[in-house]
Amino acid sequence: MFVDEAKIWVKAGDGGDGCVSFRREKYIPKGGPDGGDGGKGGDVFFEAVNDVDTLSAFIGKHHWQAQDGCPGRDSNKTGADGKDLTIKVPPGTLIYDTDLDILLKDLNKAGMKVCICLGGRGGKGNKQFATSIHQAPQYAEPGVQGQERNLRLELKIIADVGLVGMPNAGKSTLISRCSKARPKIAPYPFTTLEPVLGIVELSDERRLVMADLPGLIEGAHKGTGLGFEFLKHIERTRLIVHILDIMPIDGSDPVDNYHKIRGEIEQYSIPLAKKREVIIANKIDLDPDDKIVKKLRKKLGHRIYPISAVTGQGIKNLCETLWRKVRRAKL
Repeated sequence: MFVDEAKIWVKAGDGGDGCVSFRREKYIPKGGPDGGDGGKGGDVFFEAVNDVDTLSAFIGKHHWQAQDGCPGRDSNKTGADGKDLTIKVPPGTLIYDTDLDILLKDLNKAGMKVCICLGGRGGKGNKQFATSIHQAPQYAEPGVQGQERNLRLELKIIADVGLVGMPNAGKSTLISRCSKARPKIAPYPFTTLEPVLGIVELSDERRLVMADLPGLIEGAHKGTGLGFEFLKHIERTRLIVHILDIMPIDGSDPVDNYHKIRGEIEQYSIPLAKKREVIIANKIDLDPDDKIVKKLRKKLGHRIYPISAVTGQGIKNLCETLWRKVRRAKL
């Protein structure tokens, strides 16, 4: 199951209480206080790791807590510190504090780690309060409570290329041709129900990450269809690849379909609409005379890359073009 949002409660460990104790040994009268300090509570960390793809670990588990510190003991023994809690999430996870309504951290790279809640300090034992005037204190300090937060986690997939287009435009077929990803492919709309990532391997150890998103339809920015909840996943892509079906099975006009999708992207996010775009005309095996593609170029006024995701025609040149454009975007 692909899960890209979760709400959880996290709490750092409480500090251990200080100990009230007095040294009692044979032949040593009035040995004095020897109560040890409490241990520190464990901290709560979030870490972005590559081997986690979704936020599914938070389904059914909404409370996460680090270990409390142990109380101090006699003979000046300090309590053990509580173990830290490290919560692993996929790269691209944003951590929000829901009570303060602020973004705490954007873990946009694998290996990033952040402390979200600090563990409480351990309380001082009565040994710490002994003075020349007050030589037998009967009290110790309680441990400090650890921090706690209500969090909202949101995952935005990190990919070099994001595929967009109408349902059944050929996005899933294309990513299966370019990579080892094997999304569901069927002759009906919305066969892709969740984002699919694929790694496109090129020569000389070059590679780029491609994301296939569920098809968009008119009204997607308002929640119509499946596109709205997944549009956020192309916000991080460096390049948008817009796939046009030159012969849609519903008889619609490819030019109108292009403007509809562009309109949905613009209404969802202006910065997203300003990203670099590559337009692909798919299913050119159905247009042997190149008449449809020529009309598309003329009406849209953009460069169009013709391919056939089924036969593989034009795929190699397309991947090289995407690599060059992604590389320039990185620079």
